[in-house]
Amino acid sequence: MKKTYILSSVLTVAATLPACHGSHNSSDSDGEMPVDVAEATVDSVVLHKTYPGYLDALEQVEIVGRASGQLTGTYFNGGDHVTKGQVLFTIEDTKYRDAVTQAQAQLETAKSTNAYASSHYQAVKKALESDAVSQMEVNQAESAFHESEAAIKNAQAALQTALTQLSYCTVTAPISGTITSGIPYGHDFINGEASPVPLATIYDNSAFNAIFSIEDEQYINLVNEEHGPGKAIMSKVPLTFSEKLPHSYFGDLSYIAPSIDKSTGTMVVKCVVENPYNELRNGMYLTIDLPYSVDPKAILVKDSSIGTDQLGKYLYVVNDSDKVVYTTVKVGELVNDSMRVVNEGIAPGTRYVTKALLKVRDGMKVKPIKTN
Repeated sequence: MKKTYILSSVLTVAATLPACHGSHNSSDSDGEMPVDVAEATVDSVVLHKTYPGYLDALEQVEIVGRASGQLTGTYFNGGDHVTKGQVLFTIEDTKYRDAVTQAQAQLETAKSTNAYASSHYQAVKKALESDAVSQMEVNQAESAFHESEAAIKNAQAALQTALTQLSYCTVTAPISGTITSGIPYGHDFINGEASPVPLATIYDNSAFNAIFSIEDEQYINLVNEEHGPGKAIMSKVPLTFSEKLPHSYFGDLSYIAPSIDKSTGTMVVKCVVENPYNELRNGMYLTIDLPYSVDPKAILVKDSSIGTDQLGKYLYVVNDSDKVVYTTVKVGELVNDSMRVVNEGIAPGTRYVTKALLKVRDGMKVKPIKTN
């Protein structure tokens, strides 16, 4: 009975071994974690470089006082939008009005003198025909007549000068735009006759130049080509401001410096930026993403699938054996807000994990589920 017991035990254990082995294999198969994967795609991508810049109003005018006297009125607040022709300042004009009145009187006197001189000249010329006067008298009358004509012209010029000086007492906006603050309180007497006195500045905020400098030879060579690809991609260049604005803004390339500044080694470039929502202001800082080339075969992956660690950027690639492979990559720019250019590390068609990056690890066997 002892031998029978031992044999029975051995047989029992032996019988259970295949069952245990089969159960272990089933657990491995069922334990492969399903993961979403996508394939690296290839597409034509416009490549950009980012440069810092600033906004400069297309038109700005310094408002100056050209009259001398007490400032009697300021008709705006700093930051207001003013329209062309709007009255901004008034200056005490009494002495200028008096000058106009005096000039008008002098003009009337000159006209009266001219009328008399003209009549007298005609009379002596007629009297000469009967030898009632001498030729010398005729010559004197003619000279007096011409002098009276010159006196009228001088009086007219003096009146125009007086009227111009009087007009300086009312300072108006030469353009529409946003105006800066006026002269500081306590400086309300100006001496504009000696030298024009700055009073304020108006900026036309309807459009701006986005001004920046570049030093990238690849880009410089591109935009200077007569028929280069840059010609077709220089409109609607995206602009980014230090503070997020409610609307997006784009610029159209309007100016490229013809040469490089030898002192800085850079070339000035300008883009025209429209301001339809009146959100932009002169002097605002920005960054501009300038196109410089086209990569017809750029490799693209989902940007959210790229991880970052102490070694840099990486992807979890799924190989032909459905195993996860930690793969370092060198990436380029963002495309359409969701795709990222990969410059090195993978080939077109490479499968990579798109979700649950924290749940997978290098060497792990997974069950790939292809997604778009």
